[in-house]
Order: sequence, then structure tokens, then C-alpha cells
Amino acid sequence: MDNKTQALYRKAKTLIPGGTQLLSKRPEMFAPDKWPAYFTKASGCEVWDLDGKHYYDMTSNGIGACLLGYADPDVSAAAIERVKNGSMSSLNPPEEVALAERLLSIHPWAEQARFMRAGGEAAAVAVRIARATTGRQLVAICGYHGWADWYLAANLGDNESLSGHLLPGLDPSGVPSALRGTSLAFRFNDLKEFDEVIAAHGKELAAVIMEPVRYSDPEPGFLEHIRKQTKKAGALLIFDEITIGWRLNFGGSHLRFNINPDIAVYAKTLSNGHPMAAVIGTKAAMEGGHKSFISSTYWTESVGPAAALACIDKMERTRVWEYVDKIGTAVIKDWAELGAKHGLPISAGGGYACLAHFAFTENALALKTLYTVLMLEQGFLGNTAIYPTLAHTAEILGKHRKAVDTVFGRIAKHIKDGDVDAAIEGKVCHSGFKRLN
Repeated sequence: MDNKTQALYRKAKTLIPGGTQLLSKRPEMFAPDKWPAYFTKASGCEVWDLDGKHYYDMTSNGIGACLLGYADPDVSAAAIERVKNGSMSSLNPPEEVALAERLLSIHPWAEQARFMRAGGEAAAVAVRIARATTGRQLVAICGYHGWADWYLAANLGDNESLSGHLLPGLDPSGVPSALRGTSLAFRFNDLKEFDEVIAAHGKELAAVIMEPVRYSDPEPGFLEHIRKQTKKAGALLIFDEITIGWRLNFGGSHLRFNINPDIAVYAKTLSNGHPMAAVIGTKAAMEGGHKSFISSTYWTESVGPAAALACIDKMERTRVWEYVDKIGTAVIKDWAELGAKHGLPISAGGGYACLAHFAFTENALALKTLYTVLMLEQGFLGNTAIYPTLAHTAEILGKHRKAVDTVFGRIAKHIKDGDVDAAIEGKVCHSGFKRLN
């Protein structure tokens, strides 16, 4: 009998360019022809595919969107209630005003808010506002900020060769060549690169948009220096909190480091899986939002802000950022201890536990693929990184440790026998793209 899950993905690739809507959800990023592309149900940190197979999600849990776990009952109740009363109307949802007030109360430095429904478009809106406010065109970037032309322009480079990309794996095909030189990249913790951008383009710079942190703390003085120099240059500082957001610190990582931007961008964990995104900023920084045409029908539906209000309340009530730090710390400890037990070439931890990860230090892609394949056999969506959630319990962690012990043991044997590639029984996973941070 044909596997329904794999059969549907083969069909999808003939109908949908790229197979999926999100690079990070392509099965080829995990284990080609083996990773289950589709789900019928998701609850807590558990997922069921089209063939009824059950898995514990020890990977990204909705690509970081579901910090409270899938189908959180409190968030779902708020969304369902809004749907019962109509999610769309010719009038505006009052929840968006309540959400603006809630976000601004958490961020005393901010005075105004605009709402979207996805992170990439929120980053694009923030950059548009910054350009409109300052009357400048150039943008400096540090981190990942989505798919839009303004961002991928950083990869146009000085020639047409893909090998010259700043972010290998992000192809700017279709991005107008006229945008070359409008997005200027610098790497995290590299003040020399940042200062070179400021020295060459400071008077033309509309904004610096960056993830304030990603996997670990910035070096002392890094964020402070960027804040000082952007003010000096008359450029706006935009913090992209889409991924790190509420999982490291309630309200965003910049509150932890006490560095206030001019604009901050949110999505993902803001509404626990329901489409919602926000751009908040000072009144002066958001002035461009009055001038530029920024408008979309589905930014006015009601479920997103209703879900966000319920999600923010529960994140605060449960202190979820502290809980996921404990969960991630425990998982890192298991990877490290079991890797050592079986003599595997791995490096575990080295960053924030809320984005826990480990890496194979030899034959990385093949061993990563084999790990994923063997974890699927154990009933786990397993990869070399996990976004812990409120739904990951001690009981589930115990089951995961047992599975990792078994899988690491099998990997050690395959390494010893020299048959890692054969054990995969398929293709090696794709490598994705290299980040600036």
C-alpha cells in the first residue's frame, strides 16, 4: 500500500513550485522521501500524519510559532469565539486597539503599532516605514528577515554569480537588479563590518534592521555601539524579534539587554500559530506609516489579534520563557551525555537553551540525515535543533532521551561499520542557507 503522506508530497511538487510554501518545511531539509510532509492533527507537541502515524515534535514546533504548544486550549478558545461571531467584517476589529495598548504597555519606549499577518511582510512594512520617515533608501541588515525584494537585494552583489552571495542558499532570482546596493549586510558581533557600512553610507542609511540576538548574547558593547551610531547617522534602528521574541524574554530580547530600538517587529510566537504580526515604534519613527500606502484586507480580520491577546496573557501567566529554558537545558544535557556515552562526534549547546541545538562535527549532513531517519522510526520528529514549548513535559523528555540513546547507539555502529550512507536508504538532507548571525 502506498504511503499517503509521501504520495501527496510527490503530487504537490508537480502542482506547487518548491513543493511547500516555506523552505523550512520542505522534507528535503530533513530526510528526503522519508520526512512526513503533512499532518492531520497537532496537539501539544504531538503530530499525526496522513497515514495515522504519531510523532512527538522535537524539532521546530511550527517553525517557532507555537511557544505554548499546538492547539493551546486558551488561545484556541479565543480564536473560536471570534470565528463564531464572525472573523471578518466591513468594519474593523476592536481587538486590534486592545492589542496595540497591550503591546505598548509592555514596551514603554514605543508609542504606536501597526499590524500584519506574517513576519516577512512585517519586516517589509518596518523597512518601508523607515524609508518613508527618513527620506533615505539604503538599509543595513544583520540576520534573517524574510523573502521580500528589499532583503534579497543584499544577495545581488557586484556580479551575476550566485557564488558571491552574502547569504548562500537565498537565490535573488526575480529581484530587480536596480536594487543592487540598497541592502548592505554586516555580521553579528562584527563591529568592523558595521562601522564600514556607517562610514561609507551613514548619510544615506534609512535604517539598520537586525535580530538583536539569535543563539547567544552579543559581545559587550555591540548593541550599545549600534544604537549610538544609528542615532548619530540619523538612521532608525529596527529590532527583528520575530524568532527570538518572547521565548528568551517576555516582550522581546531587547528588553533583557535594555537597548531600545526605534521600531521592533514581531510575529511567530505573538499568537501561537494563528497569523499575526506587529510593528511597534516611537511616534517619530512611525511617522512614515502615515505617508506611505501600507494597506491589506486580511490585516483587518479578527482572529489574529484575538489569539495574540490570549497568547500574550498566557505567556506572561506561565512565564513560558523560563519554562522553555529549563526544557532546552535538559535536552542539551541529554544530547551531550548520550553523545559522549556512544563516542559520537557532536557538539551540544553553546547558546540559548530556548533554541537548543547540537551539531555533528564530522560528516555533518549525512549523520544529521541518519539521525532524523532513525528518530522517525522511534516516533519522533527529530533533528539537530529544537524550539522547546510549554507542552514539552518531563514524561516526554524521558521518552526522548530513551529514543536518542537508542539512535545514537545505532549511529555509532554505522560509523564503525562504515555504512552511514547506506543506512540512510535515500538522499542526504539539503544544507539550507548560511546566516549572518
